[in-house]
Amino acid sequence: MNPQPELWRLSAVELARRYRDGSLTPRAVAQACLARLDVVNPQLNAVVARRDAALLQEADDATARFAAGKALSMLDGIVLTIKDNLLTQDQPATWGSRALREHRPASDELPVARLRTAGALILGKTNVPEFTLEGYTSNPVFGTTRNPWNPSLTPGGSSGGAVAGVAAGIAPLALGTDGGGSIRRPASHCGVVGLKPSIGAIARGQGLPTLLLDFEVVGPMGRSVADVKLLFDVLRGPQAVDRQSLAAEAARGKPRRGSLRVLYVPTLDGAPVDPEIAANCAQAARRLADLGHSVSEGVMPLDLAFMATTWPVVGQVGLAHLFETHPQWREGASAKYLEMAGQGAAQPAARLWEILETVAQLRSDCARLFREIDVLITPAAAALPWPADEAFPPAIAGQTVGPRGHAVFTGWVNAAGLPALAVPAQPSSSGLPIGVQMIAGYGADELLLELGLAYEASAPWADRWPLL
Repeated sequence: MNPQPELWRLSAVELARRYRDGSLTPRAVAQACLARLDVVNPQLNAVVARRDAALLQEADDATARFAAGKALSMLDGIVLTIKDNLLTQDQPATWGSRALREHRPASDELPVARLRTAGALILGKTNVPEFTLEGYTSNPVFGTTRNPWNPSLTPGGSSGGAVAGVAAGIAPLALGTDGGGSIRRPASHCGVVGLKPSIGAIARGQGLPTLLLDFEVVGPMGRSVADVKLLFDVLRGPQAVDRQSLAAEAARGKPRRGSLRVLYVPTLDGAPVDPEIAANCAQAARRLADLGHSVSEGVMPLDLAFMATTWPVVGQVGLAHLFETHPQWREGASAKYLEMAGQGAAQPAARLWEILETVAQLRSDCARLFREIDVLITPAAAALPWPADEAFPPAIAGQTVGPRGHAVFTGWVNAAGLPALAVPAQPSSSGLPIGVQMIAGYGADELLLELGLAYEASAPWADRWPLL
């Protein structure tokens, strides 16, 4: 007779099924998640704010709803975490900065409010880099977050705490943000699934000021594509306060049956890629061909040269505006970000207008591209995880790279506003996770999730767990 698995190992989809058949209660799962948190979080520093008593009370409420046959949604009673740059009315939102250490939001950000309405159980907040502008996760308030697969290494960023928590079994789901790859790259570094939705697919409102124009979106992370889809399905949909969500609803596509036209792009303009990442992502592309899709390999059919010079300016201008609008947040901000804000303030208005025009052209080019192909595949990150306290790897495949060398595959997707899904490929020879990125046209989020489900069924990964 097989022993029952630990409750913290169960997927969100399995939990939803078992709540409905009465074989499990949200109270039991919430207790198991808190116990797991106690065991692994001291090693990882993934969760930085807890709400144990409220979680258990809400779990009791969910348990009573199931007993009465009155579940609120498919997410009712499911435990998840919230990234520390998303506002929750009963917890701090520090943004990883001493400047906001005492910041206590008066209300939930719109996606969080939707989660509460759906009956989701919020365990706590997850760690971020300061102002969520780094590709690793460390800050002066809470310190460094570590990768469950090797705690000496980073889980990436800025959703590093979120993915580390999911990978370690603290909660089956996490809600985060992605402004330049902040969901997809950490997901790839921790062996979980991350979805960056189309701009507006998940409506936003009542949140922190934006630093990255409209590039940043809210998105789900989980151990399987099915779990991520469960969370996305509850969160998606228009809201009048977010005009872009109305556009996303209008563009919402349906899954396509049959063979898809897939283009695999192994690198961008000759950028170095770790050899194991290159080999395993190529293998993932071949697996899609085995599933019956038409897969070709080629160069990126878009001009992305502007990203190297444009990307830093967007964050600099965003910080300059933040500190001008909220001058009290200058006090306590780290010197690096004050310097970045100064660089942003020195930019002429014409430079920002030029960036907006370039982004508009990119979005137009992408609309044409995705009339010719259905899905574009790349590695999710160019480098394997690096030491946890270092902001970025200084070299990849023997070549010196800058701060965004590991991130070349993701930022342009945010600027283009497209949906992208990161799913695990085969791990490296040392057991470190590797992720492949699937990108589709604007509004084709459902197509990506269906493709991800088929890929996952052919190459399952949910039984891989780090040894903590």
